[in-house]
Amino acid sequence: MLLIETFAPADAVPAETLTLSFELRAKCRLRTHLDSGEEVGLFLPRGTILRSGDRLAGNDGRVVQVIAAAETVTEARSADALIVARAAYHLGNRHVAVEVQPGLLRLAADHVLAQMLVGLGLAVSETRAPFEPEAGAYGGQPAHHTHAHAEETGAKLHLFGGSA
Repeated sequence: MLLIETFAPADAVPAETLTLSFELRAKCRLRTHLDSGEEVGLFLPRGTILRSGDRLAGNDGRVVQVIAAAETVTEARSADALIVARAAYHLGNRHVAVEVQPGLLRLAADHVLAQMLVGLGLAVSETRAPFEPEAGAYGGQPAHHTHAHAEETGAKLHLFGGSA
């Protein structure tokens, strides 16, 4: 199994690709498969959120490029910037991860939030697309606590099912 614990330089030439949903890109500990089918274990710093285009360094020297998978999302559109801003405010007030583009808000599919957005005056649809929500206002990482716990430090290969 390929083990990945660090990022590679942004200009490194990838030898492999890893396509993941946003939910999986937000996990710093993950056992999955490269697009080639090879098993891979991610053991990245806590709080890491992978973005499409990120390059990761495998323990064997290979570079793996992250690709955002198409997933079911809600898209809310309006040509009126004030309506989009109000909708973004209400979504942020609910701590919803949101991708912001001109005239468009994209979020994980949620019929309750979709109804709220319609009520705010946006045209709402469900589609499949890569999801790249905003990184956040506080350093680009989640706002939850980031201090290490003694039992959480150091690589634990047994988390991936192998023997350490």
